[in-house]
Amino acid sequence: MIIEILIPVISMAALGLIFGLGLAYTLKLFGIEVDPAVALIITKLPGANCGACGKAGCAGFAESLKKGEAMPSACVVSNEEARKAISEILGIDYNPKIKTVATLLCKGGNNNAKNKYTYRGIKNCKAATLLFGGYKACSFGCLGLDDCVRACPFDAIKMTKEGLPEVDFKRCTACGNCVKTCPKSLFVLAPLKSIYHVECSSKDKGADVVRACKVGCIACGKCVKACPVSAITIKDNIASIDYAKCTNYGKCIEVCPTKAIGRRP
Repeated sequence: MIIEILIPVISMAALGLIFGLGLAYTLKLFGIEVDPAVALIITKLPGANCGACGKAGCAGFAESLKKGEAMPSACVVSNEEARKAISEILGIDYNPKIKTVATLLCKGGNNNAKNKYTYRGIKNCKAATLLFGGYKACSFGCLGLDDCVRACPFDAIKMTKEGLPEVDFKRCTACGNCVKTCPKSLFVLAPLKSIYHVECSSKDKGADVVRACKVGCIACGKCVKACPVSAITIKDNIASIDYAKCTNYGKCIEVCPTKAIGRRP
């Protein structure tokens, strides 16, 4: 009985040893040597493999860095310390990256924006958009069906009771997945230091905006006149803030009659 049990055990062990030795020999014979610099760069990368850099994971990005096909700043997930270390490995000048975060340009939540019909389809913004541009009375407004939440690999977006996505700026790495995913193009990567934003993307005329949403931009121009550094302009019936010029003076939010301009906490 014992021999009957031992024979298959020994056979499996022997086969495992043979296959293991064969695999080791094959790896030694055909294995690809890793560039030491690439290996060192990989240790400095976050290992998120999110693909935001445009490469197939951190290893692919490390190789492109070594070849000079990319810059450390292309990894939006890395911190400044890691980018600096990678620059030193590559022997290139280190240029600090301006911290940006995903910012939603819409305040048309459940209590502010009207619906033009009841949607009972797939809980997906892209799918809902295919049906007459979505169920919101404002064709530019957020549909609140979680596409951006599911697209964020860092759990930095949650839905509020108002049915709008809310970004956790401490978690956000500015990977840009939400920007690419939103069918209404309501997300932008704005500098963290810029705290005022026109939280509306409607290009409709003022009267149409008012009928669809309580907090939409009506292009009245009051914010343009109030800004002391000329950082706000109006184009296509919507106000826009030039973050490069904005000094966070805050006069714009005081004069906006519809409260379309918001302040980041």
